[in-house]
Amino acid sequence: MGVFPDFEGLAGIGDLEEVIGALLTFVLVIAVLMLIVSGIIWAIASSTGNYAAAGKSRTGVLVALGAAILAGGGVAWMNWLIGVGQQL
Repeated sequence: MGVFPDFEGLAGIGDLEEVIGALLTFVLVIAVLMLIVSGIIWAIASSTGNYAAAGKSRTGVLVALGAAILAGGGVAWMNWLIGVGQQL
């Protein structure tokens, strides 16, 4: 017995998928840009001896990295859950 969600059961589900895909793209682009900016600020603050700014930018790097991992891995995790649901 195969169990699979009915993605066509709701009206406008295609539009919702497009909106979610666009939002996911924005999240990934912003996360990568923040990772780059925070990394640059971390390097400059560390080299000039400003340890307070270095600590805050290190937190920014970790938050941006976490956001990119969660946003990028969300689709793969959902596909894995759907696959596991079919095997039950």
